[in-house]
Amino acid sequence: MADSTHGLASEKEARDVAEAARESEWAEPSFLRELFLGRFRLDLIHPFPPDDPDEDARAKPFLDKLRAFLERVDSDEIDRTGEIPEPLVQELRDMGAFGIKIPREYGGLGLSQRSYVRAMGMVTSKDGSLTALLSAHQSIGLPQPLKLFGTEEQKKKYFPRLARGAISAFALTEVDAGSDPANMRTTATPSEDGSHFILNGTKLWCTNGTRAELMVVMARTPDAIVNGKAKKQITAFIVETNWPGVEVVHRCRFMGLKAIENGMIRFTNVKVPRENILWAEGKGLKLALVTLNTGRLTLPASAAYGAKQMVRVAREWASARVQWGQPIGKHEAIAQKIAKMAANTFAMESIAELASAMADRGGYDIRLEAAIAKMWNTEAGWRIVDDTLQIRGGRGYETADSLRARGEAPIPVERAMRDFRINLIFEGSSEIMRLFIAREAVDFHFKTAFNVVNPEATRAERMAALARSARFYPVWYTTRWIGSLRSYGEFGKLAGHLRYIERTTRKLGRAIFHAMVRLGPKLERRQMVLFRAVDVGAELFAMAATCSRALMLARAGDANAMDLADVFCREARLRIADHFRNLFGPNDGSLYRIAQRVLAGEYAWLEAGIVSGLSAVTAPAAAERGGPSRPEPAVASK
Repeated sequence: MADSTHGLASEKEARDVAEAARESEWAEPSFLRELFLGRFRLDLIHPFPPDDPDEDARAKPFLDKLRAFLERVDSDEIDRTGEIPEPLVQELRDMGAFGIKIPREYGGLGLSQRSYVRAMGMVTSKDGSLTALLSAHQSIGLPQPLKLFGTEEQKKKYFPRLARGAISAFALTEVDAGSDPANMRTTATPSEDGSHFILNGTKLWCTNGTRAELMVVMARTPDAIVNGKAKKQITAFIVETNWPGVEVVHRCRFMGLKAIENGMIRFTNVKVPRENILWAEGKGLKLALVTLNTGRLTLPASAAYGAKQMVRVAREWASARVQWGQPIGKHEAIAQKIAKMAANTFAMESIAELASAMADRGGYDIRLEAAIAKMWNTEAGWRIVDDTLQIRGGRGYETADSLRARGEAPIPVERAMRDFRINLIFEGSSEIMRLFIAREAVDFHFKTAFNVVNPEATRAERMAALARSARFYPVWYTTRWIGSLRSYGEFGKLAGHLRYIERTTRKLGRAIFHAMVRLGPKLERRQMVLFRAVDVGAELFAMAATCSRALMLARAGDANAMDLADVFCREARLRIADHFRNLFGPNDGSLYRIAQRVLAGEYAWLEAGIVSGLSAVTAPAAAERGGPSRPEPAVASK
């Protein structure tokens, strides 16, 4: 493994690498970008995108086969043994499950993003390990970046193999490189004749890596010289795992997803042809981020379908289990949980369906929508799994095998909890998602006015920023106080919630501006202030998606959806009020100071009396930089 203790990137280097990988322009509209600017653009998401009957007809034969297959799968055995039997994988290959979105001209099913995430949701409702296998291959594995950035020669060479079930993986994360890719140690050095690259390094937590035939591997290529300064270059390569020098060093095992094919992969002098570069040299991180704009959409749908399964379990148990003379669902403490579970599940599915439909339709920049869908749905889904376990009580904590052995229904809530927890970390932890969203949310302000207060700005840059600010902010800020005359009467009982979203969107835009004025350059370090603003935006997005979908369903004859949306919005408004009330975090400073004192060992006396067998072993690199390793990752190997 490459030495991970030498030459770690400085904070400025890390920021420069991350900033260079961003999509800096907004060529297409974004509902959430407008929302963070205080503009409620309902027209960008409403009317709610309806199903396409032709697409549904094309997808139905595959989805029917997939459902029949899943009904035969013994997920408890997969969890128990930690292995997905090869005959099951072959069945998935035969039905086309590894080529759902690959165009038909290359041998795939050619289905839409919406059909794909519904398929992944169905799989998740039965078995998380199978979801990991299929989605890591298709959401961040080779098919998606190949579709977006591959040459025609690369597509002709690899798409047919992928469609037939050649499993793929995505290899970015290393011991010191995840959310901080500036610390990447894997290198790809050009040969003397320039015909190929020599790949060396080790990748960690590479999902499907232990079973893959093909990988997208991120590696450092020679620095580019920009304005006389070296600039780190990270490039994406297509690597075949049967090439000499590719080695599975270790298969990782986890708390949940017991059969996930995740491992540590070593590359030793692997010869990679130049024509296997994806997109271009130095474009690797940007490729990963663009790929994840749609790749992340698997997780919101999976979380929603997992929540659907939990609602079913809770509903059936709370109706049948009698305590103190009546079903436990009649007791208010349980009834409130069930109501919130149902309302939140409806919101989760609305968000997942809307984001996927936007991806299919095109003409949108969905980087914020995808990130918030991933963050919000996985966090809401985790609460639903937790509540389901609580409602099931001891039976929720007991394994399915143990329940079966003593004659009870083997309902695997315990497995669902273990399997679900990783969703808050996969493809960007909740903390990294909030950082990413916050950076994009203030992007317009950053471009317009940051140099006014930037200590590194030149006089010319500062004057240009002042001129931009003078042209924009007086009109923009004044209009953030002026409400819309629209009544939203077509939404019926939900109209009040739409009016609330509109005025609260304006309030959020003002609040972000006030935070910039109040904190200036310090704002980027006041993460909790930014996080609360992000959470307000996420709740408003969830409310808008839910109301729009509820109206569509009501017009189709399902009036019950309006009641779910109403309850959801009432609860969301309480959460939003709390975020605004604590926006500037009156206790943030005290909490941060205490945390630093804990890290310095001043409260080590709290640990007295414990047995130290669970102590974390600090990685050498973490010890060198004086702290724990960074959270994983904005563009993680799933």
